Amino acid sequence: MNSILIADSGSSKTEWCLLDGAKKKMIDTQGLSPYFLSGQQIEKVLEEELLPGIKNKLPAKIFFYGTGCSNPNNVKIVKQAIRSVFKHSEVFVDHDLMGAAKALCGNEKGIACILGTGTNSCYYNGKKIVKNSPGLGFILGDEGSGAYLGKKVIQYYLYGTFDADLMDRFDAKFRTNASDILENVYKKPLPNKYLANYAMFLAENRGHFMIENIIEDGFNDFFFNHIYKYRESWTMPLNFTGSIAFGFKDVLKDLCNSYELQLGKVIRRPMEGLIKFHQEK
Repeated sequence: MNSILIADSGSSKTEWCLLDGAKKKMIDTQGLSPYFLSGQQIEKVLEEELLPGIKNKLPAKIFFYGTGCSNPNNVKIVKQAIRSVFKHSEVFVDHDLMGAAKALCGNEKGIACILGTGTNSCYYNGKKIVKNSPGLGFILGDEGSGAYLGKKVIQYYLYGTFDADLMDRFDAKFRTNASDILENVYKKPLPNKYLANYAMFLAENRGHFMIENIIEDGFNDFFFNHIYKYRESWTMPLNFTGSIAFGFKDVLKDLCNSYELQLGKVIRRPMEGLIKFHQEK
């Protein structure tokens, strides 16, 4: 059996799985968003972080699902970079949302959502994405994402909205200041990833009313701006993947109950579902 290589790439991390018969080899590299990395930079990551992990196993086919790959120009950048490193492999590049849909829904109809560093969602008819409510990225949108929630944490801290207890917890956790935060957000690379790091403060301080309000408001914004745009969301399960969705699945469950929506799968990462999907194919 010819081996295949599957990639699920977000802004922060890319998870790879080399399938060689019944054997599975997992490798992690940094995120490969064509919005933040050039073709040459992607090639360098593949050569330095991926190739040592798979050694001499060169796959016959590569299925890459990545953030930013709904844009044809970005698809071209990623595909050319992969082909430069894997010259004899057949390469397929698609959006990470399609990867999420296949992992969550397989060949069934449903709503597929990503809630990680960024966000995205779609109605998937079992074969293709029929409707998509755009995420708009961390500056204009990405409601409910790690970057969105992390931005709220920073706002509450810099505006002094947190009470004294949370201010002390924040200082003890991050040991930073306004100048460093603004430097990282406005001048350094990958500000979305930087912002998302602050979402962990929410997970570590559950139960405080300010923390719960930030989480619930962020998810409500996601539901209002995206989920409600799909007529199918009222009759089909809502499926979620991503670290934020998995970490706060109790909030998702409560919101779905409140709005009389059906919660489907909530998984941390799409890879397990993608492996199953491609093995069955």
